[in-house]
Amino acid sequence: MAEFSQNRSKRRDGEVLGGAVDFLLANARLVLGVGGAAVLGIATLAVKRLIDRATSPRDEDDAKGDAPCLEDSWQDLSLLKATPRLQPRPPPTALSQPVPPPAPSLSAPEGSADAGPQTSPQLSSPAPPLCLTFQEKLLAFERDHVTVPGAHVSLAKQLAGDIALELQAYLRNKFPDLPFGALVPGGPLYEGLQAGTADPVRLLVPLALEPGLWSLVAGLDTVAQDPRCWAVRRTQLEFHPRGSSPWDRFLVGGYLSSRVLLELLRKALIASVNWPAIGSLLGCLIRPRVASDELLLEVQHECLELTMAVLLAVAGAQDGDLLLAWPLEGLAGNLWLQDWYPAEAARLRALDEQDAGTRRRLLLLLCAVCRSHSALWRLGRDRLAQVVLHLGEQEADWAEEALGEHFLQALELLLSSLEQASLPSHFNRGVNLLDGLREEEIDDLGFALYRGLQAPEGLL
Repeated sequence: MAEFSQNRSKRRDGEVLGGAVDFLLANARLVLGVGGAAVLGIATLAVKRLIDRATSPRDEDDAKGDAPCLEDSWQDLSLLKATPRLQPRPPPTALSQPVPPPAPSLSAPEGSADAGPQTSPQLSSPAPPLCLTFQEKLLAFERDHVTVPGAHVSLAKQLAGDIALELQAYLRNKFPDLPFGALVPGGPLYEGLQAGTADPVRLLVPLALEPGLWSLVAGLDTVAQDPRCWAVRRTQLEFHPRGSSPWDRFLVGGYLSSRVLLELLRKALIASVNWPAIGSLLGCLIRPRVASDELLLEVQHECLELTMAVLLAVAGAQDGDLLLAWPLEGLAGNLWLQDWYPAEAARLRALDEQDAGTRRRLLLLLCAVCRSHSALWRLGRDRLAQVVLHLGEQEADWAEEALGEHFLQALELLLSSLEQASLPSHFNRGVNLLDGLREEEIDDLGFALYRGLQAPEGLL
């Protein structure tokens, strides 16, 4: 009941205030005119609503109507705001003068200036990658990894010759009773068969054996029965007893032992030769490789690195043949290994000279590719040379254009040889060049060659 009486009193007060407003507006229309009376009416109505909201108590109806009333009040007060003045238009400029662009709006986002279409500079599309053939990739590999600069070849030959002279002088002073021949450097570097700088220079140390006191026995006729080797037997003992030759102290069972001579020279190279003094004289650093079974010298120059293999050698059964003191195992430890390198180099040179072929280039490529491979390095130059010799006498076209095809043929021949576990020597068919490999090594080589034939570019 109290709420009803309170609402009734509100309506009565509103009627009284409304009547007063109507009276003011009626008289203002006569004084201010229609426009002024409208403005005065709006202002009076807004003030009235503010006074009612401040003086009246808050009830549920007012709470429910707060949001629309507040919105109406802000809409009413916005009618009282003065309209913005228009900026005076500047006088038109001359047609010959450029019109400045309008200033960007402060309320515009930063990226609005880039929203419109803009002419960006057209970038030239990159050229498509060249699709090189395997032949072209092989020639590029030869240029970058096989060819040795002429200056390096000349410097390597000079260093090898100087070291040979120094070592020869040492041997004559250290072992004056042993008739060593002149030390002769040679090998792939001197035959144009140097694949990079990894192939060692062969430094031959020939033994001058007395004629008539020594004879050669084929390895098959010895206890070792090894067709790769020869035995050097001491003869004429009834006329020239033991001790008549300075080499008699290296006899084992009546044969000149390659193993005993290797140990003698190894101790001399490691412990006796003053390599620091020789290196300082020649302008390089020389160190013997102690961990290797072979007699190797590592030469470091400021321009190149070089490896030299010191090889004790005796003359073979035929002119030009050499037998080397090689670290062999088992019963063949005292025998001398047949050196086929001179015959291989001579045969390849003769074949290439007949038709201006590329057999020697193919051998260099095979050596360079296999040497850097994790499995194919076991093949070695001797086996690769035999493969090239087999192909060299079978195929007719050895022009440069067929080099890539012959490279793949060499891989196929190697793979088929591994499948049969047989790679006969070109000069001695009774020698199987794969005999020194274990079964797991043959499997690794075969798998690597199979993958190489599937994707030959991966070998380069």
